[in-house]
Amino acid sequence: MSWSTREIAELAGTSLRAVRHYHEVGLLAEPERRDNGYKQYGVPHLVRLLRVKRLIDLGFSLNRIAETVDEGEHPGQALRTLDAELAATIERLQRARLELAALIDLRAPADLPTELTPGEATVLSETDRSLLLVMTRLMNGEQLQAYGAMVRNLPAHPINREFDELPADAGEHIRRDLVERMVPYLRRLRQDHPDLPDLYADAPRGEKFVRETMRAVLRELYNPAQLDVLHRTHVIVDEPTQLPPDHSDTGSRQ
Repeated sequence: MSWSTREIAELAGTSLRAVRHYHEVGLLAEPERRDNGYKQYGVPHLVRLLRVKRLIDLGFSLNRIAETVDEGEHPGQALRTLDAELAATIERLQRARLELAALIDLRAPADLPTELTPGEATVLSETDRSLLLVMTRLMNGEQLQAYGAMVRNLPAHPINREFDELPADAGEHIRRDLVERMVPYLRRLRQDHPDLPDLYADAPRGEKFVRETMRAVLRELYNPAQLDVLHRTHVIVDEPTQLPPDHSDTGSRQ
């Protein structure tokens, strides 16, 4: 009894492409060819293909199958290893489903972690969200929770839109006026969140790395006028820990 490539693929419940790939990676030996050049697969090929298919259905990778398929009836260690990997995958997927449920319920942006879900009155610009997203990779768990509490309770204020729309060539009087009106806003935020941790304190990857990263991100996200306003505002509000040596790294404007 012999079968063509298409026939053995259908019989094994797989695809032509998969059979050819198994040949390429050495999981399935090449069969002999008929006089017309077509491959003819026998029962040993079918048995081998069914074994490979079974292990794939269990979740084995092709590399793991190459080490396992010839071990006999009970490749115990390989099965235990796979079981542990699948358990970890299930746990990760369950956490993802919980986060998805929270995002759906809160109608929150999917790109931010649930800890930074904005409150109903919070309006975040695309730039704000981009900055927060980068900050999530720089903060430890305590910082993430603290900044998240601030974002959820961030009051709506027209000053935020004015800052977002500030042109790069804004004159000195416009910048000074914006600074004067931003200072009370930021002072109120500090009063409402007195325990907000320093972004650069106890940074998982070190203070230098965080400062360099924030400096580069801020320069990309904000124009020179905005950076100048941020620096001058934070100097007045007295947050030196949020300022870089070259006056361009101001931390979050919230």
